[in-house]
Amino acid sequence: MLISPEEVRAYSVFESVKNRSDELLISDIIEGEAEVFKIVGHDFTSEKYQPLPEKAKIALIKMAQFFALINGDESIIKGYKSEKIGDYSYTLADGNAVSKPDVYNLLIDFIEPGEPPEDPGNVKLRLRSL
Repeated sequence: MLISPEEVRAYSVFESVKNRSDELLISDIIEGEAEVFKIVGHDFTSEKYQPLPEKAKIALIKMAQFFALINGDESIIKGYKSEKIGDYSYTLADGNAVSKPDVYNLLIDFIEPGEPPEDPGNVKLRLRSL
């Protein structure tokens, strides 16, 4: 792992993230790393990324925090728009799904050209001149 649970807790302002166990935060970090690696096309293990650039570190932390919030909130996972239990009520903003943080601008300098990963929904076309 490129970041630690302690770094995610130190960055986050959300109590639910700060209170997650190390084991759960490690899973969230792994999910966040997978998303970032998909964007940049590599896993930051190359020597040119040692030490890890600060922008990449922030992108990883933001993505891990996102997964910590999503994985820690049962109502988001189930897709609830609102919930009321006694005097407590919870409403997801406008009923919209929570979206991943936009870390593209943090990662743009680290994107390496290459073959895009295989995606079953991705259609490839070959063209030839006539």
